[in-house]
Amino acid sequence: MREKTMAAAPHIELDSRSPEAVDGRQIRAVTFQDSRLEYVRGTLGTVDLPAPGSRAVVVGSGRGLLARGLAGLGFEVVAVDPSAAATEMAREADGGEHPGVDYRTAPAERLGLADGAFDLAYYADTFEITSELDRVLAEAARVLRPGGVLIYDTVNRTFLSRLIYLGAFQRVPMTRIMPAGRYTAARLRTPAELTAALERQGLRNEDICDFKPKDPRSLVKATMARRRGRISDEQIPPIVDFVLAPDARPLVTYLGYARKG
Repeated sequence: MREKTMAAAPHIELDSRSPEAVDGRQIRAVTFQDSRLEYVRGTLGTVDLPAPGSRAVVVGSGRGLLARGLAGLGFEVVAVDPSAAATEMAREADGGEHPGVDYRTAPAERLGLADGAFDLAYYADTFEITSELDRVLAEAARVLRPGGVLIYDTVNRTFLSRLIYLGAFQRVPMTRIMPAGRYTAARLRTPAELTAALERQGLRNEDICDFKPKDPRSLVKATMARRRGRISDEQIPPIVDFVLAPDARPLVTYLGYARKG
């Protein structure tokens, strides 16, 4: 399980409101939301971290759905995204209903946050798009307190994940939801590669968990319907039922967590 990876690639700045930019990320966000929060709740119990009174940062927060979910668990949350458009849309979606969430714009490589300020960091839709993974993880380690928890979801590098993320999500007109170049094979990391990268920054990986749709056909159906404007973002989750599969080998997406120190 120990391989190395590093590949240079241009940074994709999703500072657009087009369906192929922010909307594509929103589809992923609403589709993954229940699985993400289920995994967070399980991890909090495992590491004995109470949400009330704790601080969390969400990196790659998009429109803020996950940040608001963590706030609902009791966290004080800073939501960070590299896209100014996404940050503004997150504030608009919040509408002032979650005063414990602070929305900011910054790249994952330079968060501009204080050292050791957070008990929990959640990295969403981030590791699979950066060519500077070590810098991103160094920032994660810097802003976490000793013993702090890093939770992440990302994309494995397999034949199936390439077919979906490099093909269907970027190239096939009827299912395309992301701009060309957002995903590349070099920026998809196996669990072994990610574990090694975490260790280089003093972050000890403690879990890997597969998560996937019960029926992959439902994901295709929902993506096509959303792409054509036939359903809204909020109508996607009932169509696509994602489940955690901790004992399965991740073929496409996986969640995990690591601890600092």
